[in-house]
Parts: sequence; C-alpha cells; structure tokens
Amino acid sequence: MEPLKQINGIVTPLDRANVDTDAIIPKQFLKRIERTGFGQFLFYDWRFDSQGNPDPAFVLNQNKYQSSNILLARDNFGCGSSREHAPWALSDFGFRVVIAPSFADIFYNNCFKNGMLPITLSEEQVDTLFQRATGSTPDQLTIDLEKQTISDAAGKPLFHFEVDSYRRTCLLQGLDDIAITLQSADRIAQYEQTLPSYLSIR
Repeated sequence: MEPLKQINGIVTPLDRANVDTDAIIPKQFLKRIERTGFGQFLFYDWRFDSQGNPDPAFVLNQNKYQSSNILLARDNFGCGSSREHAPWALSDFGFRVVIAPSFADIFYNNCFKNGMLPITLSEEQVDTLFQRATGSTPDQLTIDLEKQTISDAAGKPLFHFEVDSYRRTCLLQGLDDIAITLQSADRIAQYEQTLPSYLSIR
C-alpha cells in the first residue's frame, strides 16, 4: 500500500448528503475480482445518462476537476451496503482523501484499509471548504497527515483534524492488514515450529 503523508491537490465538491455505496459504485459493476479497474464506474449513474454519455452537469465531468484527488462531500458519506468496492473505485479514480462531516462506519474503516484518508470536520468547516471549492477556479489544498492539518495553496493552515494514532501510523507507513501481519513473520514461523506434527501446516 502506498504511504500517505502529504496530499496536494484540487478539491472536487460533491454537494450531496447520504451518498451510499451503490451510488459510489453500482452493483452491476461488482463482478471484477481485482481491486483495480473500478474507477471508470465511479458514480456511474450520476456521471452518465441513460445512453452512456457523460452528463456535463455532474461535477466530475467538469474539466476543472479532472485532476482532483480530494473529494468533499456532505453528511453520512458511504452509507448503505458494506461493499469494499466503494473505496476501491474512489482510489482507482484518483482520490486519496475524502472530507465530510460524517461517514458510515464500515466505509470509514474500509478507507483506511485501502490507503485512503477520510477526514471528519464540522459542518461549518465543510461549508467553508464548499464555498472555496465552488468558485470560478478550483480550490487547491494541502493535507498533511503528519501534522494533521489542512492548508490552502499558499501554505496557510485552515483546519486541524484528528485521526486515530494507529490508523495514522498505518497510512504514513503504507501498511495494510497483511503488511502488519508480515512484520511478525519471524515470530509466527518460530511459533509454528513448536506445534505438534498433527497441527503443523508444513
């Protein structure tokens, strides 16, 4: 998993609350067995019309947000089913950070497991970011996970955010659950040597 320490990027303002995982990645696209390739289907029913043509009114189809890696949303982002494909799709599309006043618990946890940073801010702070992001030119922010700060393009700190220390360390070091387990590979191997033959996996 790629370490996440500091993200500099354009903010995409998705001004919707209660965005569920079926909206993030519709169920008909869950047939892949890899974690990659889901970005093309992100927000599919909102990005495209019934004929499969891009809807120019949808924010992700606007040219100024094409290179965005920070998604800004409203309350209860990632609600609905527990599909891990939702953070897969967001990440594959290019997003590394999602900012919202609140997240669904399972989606929130899945973000960390897949190298994404979900940031919870107050509604007032999110409103401020929406005002900045919906101007004539796209807003650019710097997310510093080590300092847990959000700054503007000039480096001026805007907000502080909190992240659980364990999850923060995992993101900073690029460790997923498997990588964390492999850190104890020698101890696991030593323990396996002590098992009786009928319990051994060798």
